[in-house]
Amino acid sequence: MIQTRRAEHVVIVIAACSEKKALKRQVYPIRLAISKDEDAKTMIKAVFFDFYQTLGVWGESLRPRVEKITDRYRYEIDWERYDTARENFYADASGSDPMTHDLLETMQQIIDSYRDFLAALGVRDYLDQMTWELLQSEHSLFAANAATLYDDTVPTLEHLRDKGFKLAIVSNWDTPLDPLAERLGIADYFHTITSSHDERVRSAKPDAHIFEWTLKQVGVSVKETVHVGDTYEADIIGARDVGIRPILIDRDGTQGGRWKETIRSLSELPALLNLDIC
Repeated sequence: MIQTRRAEHVVIVIAACSEKKALKRQVYPIRLAISKDEDAKTMIKAVFFDFYQTLGVWGESLRPRVEKITDRYRYEIDWERYDTARENFYADASGSDPMTHDLLETMQQIIDSYRDFLAALGVRDYLDQMTWELLQSEHSLFAANAATLYDDTVPTLEHLRDKGFKLAIVSNWDTPLDPLAERLGIADYFHTITSSHDERVRSAKPDAHIFEWTLKQVGVSVKETVHVGDTYEADIIGARDVGIRPILIDRDGTQGGRWKETIRSLSELPALLNLDIC
């Protein structure tokens, strides 16, 4: 027997797994109430993803890389500054203004952002050398073949695609992301892959245009879309301000309490979206 429970904002359909297996397999888009004052429902049809530290990473996450390099130099880091330094770093590390599109300028700003990040953690001696080591282990322009996907990425993309959702990447990225997505074997999951330095876009999160451009490419409205990302200012505030429902992914567990809808793994996303994962 299927029961329907009505919450103030969400209609959730609950059924035992054994009962649902007996039903004909169909795709049911999520239905969320727009607000408690409105009777109309909006179907969630699309899920947008940030790329770096959401779908993929260059080997380890940022903090273990920093720890490895600073330990090698026997350097004491002020870890109390880490969260703020990381947030500022990701706001700057997307490269030069997307309207500029000068590769050398982009590369120089990236180098400067990594240097400023380590300096914000208290690094003074060997700063340039440690910056270069971090770049070689971390950034796509300096370590293009080191990208890997998280273990939960492909299963989640497959699950959402099988449920009928349109998927897209919306990323502050210094070059077009399509070649990297193709090399990683995930390009075919997405209706569009949007990077900030794509000359067709020329916009970086949290600016509204990068989201609006992607919405147009996918053919959905803001109320039909959720966006998943790891950076509070770019992903959460950017999506929220344009009207998209934001979901924060906090893989390192360093952003507790920053946003009401937070997950530690993409494997938690279907449950958060009230999807059957039996």
